[in-house]
Amino acid sequence: MTESAQAPLRVAAIDCGTNSIRLLIADVDLPGTGSVTDVVRRMTVVRLGEGVDTTGEFSAQALQRTFAAVEDYAELIRRHQVQAVRFVATSASRDVSNREEFIAGVKDRLSVEPEVIRGSEEAGLSFAGAASVLNWDAARKVLVVDLGGGSTEFVLGTSAGAEHAISTDMGCVRFTERHMRSDPPTETECSMAAFETLSFLENVAEVMPLHETEAVVGVAGTVTTVTAHALKLEDYDAETINGAELSLDAVHQSVDQLVHSTRAQRAAMPFMHPGRVDVIGAGALIWGTILDYINKITENRVATAIASEHDILDGLAMSVAQEQLESMGNEK
Repeated sequence: MTESAQAPLRVAAIDCGTNSIRLLIADVDLPGTGSVTDVVRRMTVVRLGEGVDTTGEFSAQALQRTFAAVEDYAELIRRHQVQAVRFVATSASRDVSNREEFIAGVKDRLSVEPEVIRGSEEAGLSFAGAASVLNWDAARKVLVVDLGGGSTEFVLGTSAGAEHAISTDMGCVRFTERHMRSDPPTETECSMAAFETLSFLENVAEVMPLHETEAVVGVAGTVTTVTAHALKLEDYDAETINGAELSLDAVHQSVDQLVHSTRAQRAAMPFMHPGRVDVIGAGALIWGTILDYINKITENRVATAIASEHDILDGLAMSVAQEQLESMGNEK
């Protein structure tokens, strides 16, 4: 087989965050078009970062849930004859006191050592994943916001790639535990969460030119759940959500309802993943506050938000395929 006719590389990417662990098994067309074709895409809510903000370590129960999910993913990887695997751990995994126990447990089950990546690399991978599926004007400045459980990444760039990136320690799990403990949250709790979000945003604006933003793309479960609510979906439909562009008014209507609903009301929403019921209120408030801030700092130039189902997993798949291709070339 010639290099030009080389078959796509089958790779696996695993992203272990504060709230969930996600798997993408994909065929990546390198050195051809670079397209990423899903074989398997899974998400399991494991709440790895539950309580970390208070204790500084992963709980035994959180590790048990996470390792069980890793075992399931390892079986899928074997079944689909994956050629290369990359496992990254983000946010809560960076600073916990028992991170070595986490790393050893993953390595025992998957035969791959997890990489606890820097926030800047996490942000760059998220941008690459989002950019791979959205058709942007080459010169258009796009802000990708990856709103996770323990951290939120901001990446500003063009279709050529990321130009500025920063990771912040705010997320739906952190802010639920820190601020929004009532059911439903009180106005005081919401105000405190919004105030801290604005504080983070002001710090971000000091190190990257948020005022240059011409479009905002949001990724991860909070953003897609808010979008599903705004679209009034009867079920979670990733294809409908991916690329959906909403007015800020539509986003805020959904944010207000999600923030002020009771836990029982959120659980009854047909598109709601059970693992997001407890944390979507805080996540929605963060997302709405971010969009308001960007709209203000750009003098009302950014009046919509785009949701993407493609994020760090797609960026990881492309990176591991590139590494595998280079390794194969060096062996020749």
